[in-house]
Amino acid sequence: MKNLFEPAKVKEVKERMAILTPQSQRQWGKMNPAQAVAHCAAGLELALGDRNPPRLLLGRIIGGIIKPKALGDDLPMRRNSPTVKGLVVLDERDLEKERERLTGLIDRFAAAGPAGCTAHPHSFFGPLTPEEWAVLMYKHLDHHLRQFGV
Repeated sequence: MKNLFEPAKVKEVKERMAILTPQSQRQWGKMNPAQAVAHCAAGLELALGDRNPPRLLLGRIIGGIIKPKALGDDLPMRRNSPTVKGLVVLDERDLEKERERLTGLIDRFAAAGPAGCTAHPHSFFGPLTPEEWAVLMYKHLDHHLRQFGV
């Protein structure tokens, strides 16, 4: 499975991020490129334990059922997939600053490996293994890069 512990996937994501411009047109959703990159950085902060949102009631009910379907293969995330409310970025951001911040978080995640992943449960899926975090982080980055055609 593709994941963010694989050096080749880290390289791929960074190369795709470099193609993103402020003028990149979204194919779905509401965020602009800078907001999407900031949103992805916030997602990595979840995996690293820098953010610890509470579990969602809906996640407690169906998260365990959805988790193997969402993380059990290399299929990309669906368009307009729901997001954690605290990760939505509405204000204007600078793409270069956000890209630099996200690159640093990707490097930190990849360098730390499994030991660097949080033990705090995901707000929807619940407890994740480091490998599941790595798959989710790759899928999330891929999802938002595909959102802008890169």
